[in-house]
Amino acid sequence: MRLKALQLHPEAFASSYQEEEALPISTFENRLSSTSSYTFGAIEHQQLYGAVTLLPEEKNKLKHRGNIVAMYVSEEKRGAGLGRKLMQAAIQQAGELKCIEQLHLTVMAKNESAKKLYRSLGFQSYAVEKNALKVNGQYYDEELMVLYISNGES
Repeated sequence: MRLKALQLHPEAFASSYQEEEALPISTFENRLSSTSSYTFGAIEHQQLYGAVTLLPEEKNKLKHRGNIVAMYVSEEKRGAGLGRKLMQAAIQQAGELKCIEQLHLTVMAKNESAKKLYRSLGFQSYAVEKNALKVNGQYYDEELMVLYISNGES
């Protein structure tokens, strides 16, 4: 699914199909078994249709932050609520970690459906990075968004 996402939507990810296609399967196994990140999948009838990863920051000065990365729902399942469920799982996990006070993500600036989902979950836009990605000679802007989490700490 990851390679398909990179092929179909190269403008939506910092990684490229060519870079990740060359990686051994053990790289992906290590990502999924990591104790420093949390990957959630949307599985139906033993088929993976979506995924998202929560990456908590590890440096002491950044431990109050987490990052949402690699969000993807296959085209045939878009609009069915899988993206919302994936994001809710990642947000819930971040809240359970207690130290995370804010979640950050980037989204292609023209991806209105994804931005609508993120805003409905409480994310706020705080910047646009012009020409953030360059794919096949074309530049794409990314919108930076943040969700402030109330986890009982001050």
